[in-house]
Amino acid sequence: MAATAADSATSTISAADTTAHLADLKHDAVEEPSSSSKSEEKIASEIEIGNLTINESNNKFFHDPESSNIKTITSGDTPYASAFTFEELNLLPELLKGLYVEMKYEKPSKIQAISLPMILNPPYLDLIAQAHNGSGKTACFTLGMLSRIDPKLKAPQAFCICPTRELAIQNLEVLRKMGKYSGITSECAIRAGFGNEIHTGKKQTIRPPITSQIVIGTPGTIRHRIRANKLSLSYLKILVLDEADHMLAEDGFKDDSVHIINKIRCVNPQCQVLFFSATFNETVKEFAAKIVKGNHNQLFVKKEELSLQSVKQYKVNCPDELAKVMVIKDRILEFGERVGQTIIFVRTRNSAITLHRILVEIGYDVTTIQGALKQEDRDKIVKEFKDGLTQVLISTDLLARGFDQDQVNLVINYDPSCET
Repeated sequence: MAATAADSATSTISAADTTAHLADLKHDAVEEPSSSSKSEEKIASEIEIGNLTINESNNKFFHDPESSNIKTITSGDTPYASAFTFEELNLLPELLKGLYVEMKYEKPSKIQAISLPMILNPPYLDLIAQAHNGSGKTACFTLGMLSRIDPKLKAPQAFCICPTRELAIQNLEVLRKMGKYSGITSECAIRAGFGNEIHTGKKQTIRPPITSQIVIGTPGTIRHRIRANKLSLSYLKILVLDEADHMLAEDGFKDDSVHIINKIRCVNPQCQVLFFSATFNETVKEFAAKIVKGNHNQLFVKKEELSLQSVKQYKVNCPDELAKVMVIKDRILEFGERVGQTIIFVRTRNSAITLHRILVEIGYDVTTIQGALKQEDRDKIVKEFKDGLTQVLISTDLLARGFDQDQVNLVINYDPSCET
């Protein structure tokens, strides 16, 4: 997601070209002193946002093979050659059909060209990979999982673990689209509403063992299913941690992730482990290197290349909360209606509820997603937004990681320290 972080007196608004992908960015804004003497109209009129225009001339994306500088560190004696076509990867015809017909791909992006040979070729070394949102990294591990499956073996052979149910559902949708002609089975291991369940009429729910060949889910549910002996590890070939920096962070899902990895290593030590994320701080990177097998490959985009050039960023200094609302109401949302869908990121549930109420009261049709909602309500809100039924979505950090929506061309960081 295009995003920035602001302090308590600053609101930062990011806008992208109508064809741009969203990328992970952070910027610090300068604190401005509050001014109670300004009227609402004066606040709105004095904000310099007249440059919020769409620039069609700078459509350079990181799926262009020439547009990013990727550093690789390989282990062992295996030579890896970049794949300039998908045919060079020796994929099954059914997977090639999915890539061309369903995904509309023409050739591998640069990150795909470099990482897929590492994933698909023996000796199937573990991989730590950092690449932008919008660079094609989801397709890397999705295609990696599909390619390693034995279609005749009706048992779990690949896991993908994600920090949120929304990201797990999104990744499952991509996998099913890409693998449409393969016959490979898949399911989502998340709480409530997904997976096979047999209701006995009592409170207890009986879950049969999972036989889907690819399982995508959240760490708590995956760990629970393993502990309940409903998710076999015996035939597992590949484990993916999406948004791995959060999955391995102390304040993230480190305990669950490490427990799952150790459990898999005990049962199936040859399982290939892939860590994918848009960002890795040094602490997490060092920890990840410790828990993969001895020989492993690494792939990183240089820090100075973490910005998508096609994402235009604008910083609006607002002295107080009212000024933020006035700017959004009078200037920003009107602009957003012309360029596509808008996401407004807030820091807390209370901020989400408050901003929702204010915007509805002044006549805007908005939807809001935050952790206190029921899971089925969250799923419905995301689906409606992805289907284009709603234009403005207010979100906490639930959608801050990995959320992909091509029609979103305006992202607003409303609160200080929004990590998006």
